[in-house]
Amino acid sequence: MIIQKIINNNIISAYDESGAEIVVMGRGIGFGKKAGNQVPDDRIEKVFRIQSHSVAEQLQELLANMPLEHVKVSSDIIAYAKEHLKLKLNQSIYVTLTDHINFAIERLNQGIALENALLWEIKRFYSQEFELGQYALKMIHEKLGIDLPEDEAGFIALHFVNAEYGTDIRDAWNFPNLMKEILAIVKSELQIDLDEQSIHYERFVTHVKFLLQRVYRKELLPNEEAEWAAMVKGKYPKEYCCSEKIAEYIEQATGSKLSGEEIMYLSIHIRRVTMVEL
Repeated sequence: MIIQKIINNNIISAYDESGAEIVVMGRGIGFGKKAGNQVPDDRIEKVFRIQSHSVAEQLQELLANMPLEHVKVSSDIIAYAKEHLKLKLNQSIYVTLTDHINFAIERLNQGIALENALLWEIKRFYSQEFELGQYALKMIHEKLGIDLPEDEAGFIALHFVNAEYGTDIRDAWNFPNLMKEILAIVKSELQIDLDEQSIHYERFVTHVKFLLQRVYRKELLPNEEAEWAAMVKGKYPKEYCCSEKIAEYIEQATGSKLSGEEIMYLSIHIRRVTMVEL
């Protein structure tokens, strides 16, 4: 590997054997080196292979003035998510999570604590990501001796939601509250309590998560099943009406209008999640 640029003593940009640009991390790896030198293999601790040139540039800029230990713990958390939980993550997570963890530690050192107003909703609707947030706090404690509050586990969870769904972090921040309001509409319109332990509830929540992903990515299903939609509306009128109420709420909250096909599938999932109670 050939050094392309020295970012700081611990981070360099380099070219691998195939000529692809990579970011390499290791204590002292850039000390006394210059562009064109061979990368010292014995100093390599982590290699970032970022496909997006813009993300790679953001990562280099971010790492230039950041403690190596903060970079390493963030990288270890992401590696755990990918290897043990098999999460497929947008590579922007290397930028967003590392930046967040570094900033959270800076805030703590300054005595600034942020309350996560959506912590309960994050725990409820994004339990796997929240557990990952808790794992992150554990790693930060073990590696850095720093105890971040539970609220930070929720913030970290949303960074993983963002990286999973390929949305903007500001959109991911809206997801838990949207989920809560959509479930409230179902309960109010159909006058029922939902069994949150049932498999149908889990499937419904999963469906709504991916619906919101499609909303924010502008990838909503087209209107291609008009006859089937009419059949569902006739067979499950209450559930279809409930879906229309949800569609109205989503349009009001996000500006995106659901297609008839989206409303149809939502009706089917509402039927399934409520049929035990009906």
